Amino acid sequence: MTFKCFWLLLSIMPFIHLQAQLGTEVYLTNLEMEVDSLYINNAINISNNEGYDNQPSFFDNDNLLFAATRNGQTDIALYHINDRSVSWLTNTTNGSEYSPTKIPGKNAVSAIRLDDNGLQRLYEYNLDTNEHGVLLDSLKVGYHVWFSKDLLVCTVLRENRMDLVISNLKNLTNITVQQNVGRSLHKIPDSDLISYISKSNTTNMVKSLNPQYLNSEDIISLPENLEDISWLKNGILITAFDNNILSFNPKKDKNWKMAYQINNPDVNSISRLAISPQGNYLSFVSNDSQKRIVDQQVETFNARDVNAFANCFSENVIVSNYPMDTLYVGRQILKEKYQLFYDRTPSVEVKVASRIHLGQTVIDQEQVTVGGKQHQQVAIYKVDGLINSMTFIQDLPTKYDPEILVQRQLEGYNQKNINTFLSPYAENVKIYGDNGVLRTAGIENMRNRYSDFFATTPDLHCESKNRIVIGNIVIDEEFITANGKSFSAIGIYEIEHNKIAKVTFLH
Repeated sequence: MTFKCFWLLLSIMPFIHLQAQLGTEVYLTNLEMEVDSLYINNAINISNNEGYDNQPSFFDNDNLLFAATRNGQTDIALYHINDRSVSWLTNTTNGSEYSPTKIPGKNAVSAIRLDDNGLQRLYEYNLDTNEHGVLLDSLKVGYHVWFSKDLLVCTVLRENRMDLVISNLKNLTNITVQQNVGRSLHKIPDSDLISYISKSNTTNMVKSLNPQYLNSEDIISLPENLEDISWLKNGILITAFDNNILSFNPKKDKNWKMAYQINNPDVNSISRLAISPQGNYLSFVSNDSQKRIVDQQVETFNARDVNAFANCFSENVIVSNYPMDTLYVGRQILKEKYQLFYDRTPSVEVKVASRIHLGQTVIDQEQVTVGGKQHQQVAIYKVDGLINSMTFIQDLPTKYDPEILVQRQLEGYNQKNINTFLSPYAENVKIYGDNGVLRTAGIENMRNRYSDFFATTPDLHCESKNRIVIGNIVIDEEFITANGKSFSAIGIYEIEHNKIAKVTFLH
């Protein structure tokens, strides 16, 4: 959602992208386990803060540590689960803290401190005395886990990689166990082992390590080069892929399996998993939601901050007119075009009138005011961390009311009456899926396809949850029930000569 192409002013309108470091949020959920099943509910955003909020780690079962941005630096925050409040443990004016972790046997926290001069070391922060000091002076620690009060397992930055190092604080020794490892380090429940991620081969391998005897074993490779894991109290390993939690039981499973899907529109690609000591809470990190990223580009557009606006977009963002009329490609070109637009336009404002959000797709109906004159437009955003594409639909004049036709076919669909359903469609109608893939061409092919579907789906029902009408186009957010299952979709209906000529479905 942002300003779109104003053809009367210039044919250059672009869009812009986000920040170098993506915004992230820390979430907390209830966690229930029964044998191999996993149930997650009540996911709440506990950081709720602009910028970088990350690296959750449980201090105890009632308190959760994480790193959070404030006042231009990153400090250690402590979330109190029972009263849902946050307190700050550090306020380092000449540096920032990352990866906070409870120190065994102490009311203290260890964290990686990155000073303004670039020095990166592992510190201890005593919560009783408010004193702090260096734990490891000679190592550039990236991540760490405590094996005992004197023994640490760390990833240490060396050249262009991280190495696995065992540090003995009592004997002041540092032993490198393996080169090229990932960021996720955890104690394995009911064992004397640590798990880590080996990146020495083509896939990321979860491995166990006995820090006392230095022997390690393979556990399971991670899918899609993931590297965030955690252990449930019952010894089951979990990881996250997009918004899905996957599980693996080392005692009996051969492969990862789906454990739970988090269906929360604000959750966008899960990482950094942490389990509470009693196993009843799960914390994870999510990228800023798609709608929050779109909101940010609207806010920065209205603020005329062309750099912040452009930073909401990916490097190779595609800006188009609907359906696939590409105007230009690339963040830099977008930035140049919008700067030119600002130079020519003393006043401009975009307001979102309505919104449809499904997965990585955000569709905004926008009221645009330029120099005191208003017009309507729709912007379709594809968002994956940043806005990858922005497509405009203009409010062109039409002699027909397109909503009547779309509503008529919806009623025929719910009645499972094939003639009523097809009556608003053109003879040469085309049905498209994601990425412009043609699914069905011609009304007779539709008749054959939907006649069988109506006959074999007694519980079929579709509800329009939200509708945007602009020019000759109707966009419906649809909630569909079929064969005992429900799902959401977006239908974009294009009207030509008082018939539905094209439909594009986004799932």
